[in-house]
Amino acid sequence: MGGDLAVVLEQSSHLEVLALSHEQADCTQAGSVREVLLVARPEVVINCAAFVRVDDCETQAREAFEVNALGALNVARACAAIDARCVYISTDYVFNGAKSEPYLESYETCPINVYGASKLAGEHLVRQNAPRWLIVRVASLFGKSGARGKGGNFVETILAKARRGESIRVVSDIQISPTYTRDAARVLSELIQNETTGIIHAANSGACTWHEFAQAAVELCRLNVPIQAISSDEYPTPARRPKNSAIASERLGTPSPIPHWRDALRRYLIEKRYVDS
Repeated sequence: MGGDLAVVLEQSSHLEVLALSHEQADCTQAGSVREVLLVARPEVVINCAAFVRVDDCETQAREAFEVNALGALNVARACAAIDARCVYISTDYVFNGAKSEPYLESYETCPINVYGASKLAGEHLVRQNAPRWLIVRVASLFGKSGARGKGGNFVETILAKARRGESIRVVSDIQISPTYTRDAARVLSELIQNETTGIIHAANSGACTWHEFAQAAVELCRLNVPIQAISSDEYPTPARRPKNSAIASERLGTPSPIPHWRDALRRYLIEKRYVDS
């Protein structure tokens, strides 16, 4: 997400982008964040840092809250010190998944795993400490660079197994909103330039199951590999997953300005040169 966001922002000629690595600014260290921002004096600070390994969060709760909550607090306070807008990237996992329809910005939050709880805590700390803030919730991200903390993304994992001819089993009873990081970055860039505040959901339109998402990826790549649909009960994980973590926006307008996830997946595969344009 951070990589695509830097590219999209840099394409706006009137914006100067300073992309900081973990080594340059550790969000868990208040002094580190404050020192960098006091020198740079940006007008907008986008906090893309996150502990995103959902299952590991269950056994490393301290580390998850240090990055996702304490880190958010440190960035928010540093933003307040220089009067910068604070932008925090959050997640669909702040919801419990009990509803049957996609979750909107106004719906009540109730996370069911440590990761979601740590990100929701980050949301609250940003709202409490940054005078001007924007929280953007994204979901089921996939992008060219992959997530450093996860070592890739779901699409790459499925395609790698398909090319090796391995048996593929994917859960078919969890609803998601697959989101192309390039599309989320474009929306976020527009929100920043429009000085939007509050909470916004920025996911590709439409919803599907993980199985449907995997099936679409192999079909677009013309890989004749069957994918077995299984229940999430057959694939237990340390962290509970919401049965429905699909999100939609009541603030971006209708129809959604963000393309459908199938279109996003096709463009991603073209970007990776897995399929022809």
